[in-house]
Order: sequence, then C-alpha cells, then structure tokens
Amino acid sequence: MTDEAELRDRIGAFLDRNFPQIEMHGGSWDIASLDTDTGEVHLLLSGACDGCGISSLTTEALRARLPAEIPELTEVTVETGMGEESRPTADDLSDVPF
Repeated sequence: MTDEAELRDRIGAFLDRNFPQIEMHGGSWDIASLDTDTGEVHLLLSGACDGCGISSLTTEALRARLPAEIPELTEVTVETGMGEESRPTADDLSDVPF
C-alpha cells in the first residue's frame, strides 16, 4: 500500500512535468479521488479544458501514460465535462505530441 499524500505528489509532479499545456492553455487539473488500495484515480480537468477540442486526446494520453509511469495506478479516469462521446477512436496514441 502506498501513502496517499506521496502518491498524490507523484501524480501532480507527473502532470506538471508531462502536461504543462493544461495550465499554459488556461486549464487546470485536480485529483477528484484516489484509492490507494485499488490503484484507481479520478482526475478532473477544468477551465479551458472543458470544451477544448483536444481535451479528448489529453485524456487518452493520461489514461495510457500515467499508469505506465506510476505502476501503483491501475485505473485512470478523466473528466473534462465533454462526455464520453468526445473520446478519440485512434488505436495508437504514439503520434500524440505530449
């Protein structure tokens, strides 16, 4: 079991290091919930992220990259206010520039 405060700090450092465009473009992020027993984290992207045309790519990149860097995380959900219908259908996110 990982200490929740330490895991929150690692998630925050990951977001600041790998996704500075969230805040640079007028958005913000928050850890809405974190379960250290199950490894589930729920992120909320708000501000300019709500309604942004590329927020769906950002959410998919977060879902793929966050557990790869922080193995204690087993499931990442991201809410932007845009709904599931805005999710991209690309099978490969390797071309995403972030």
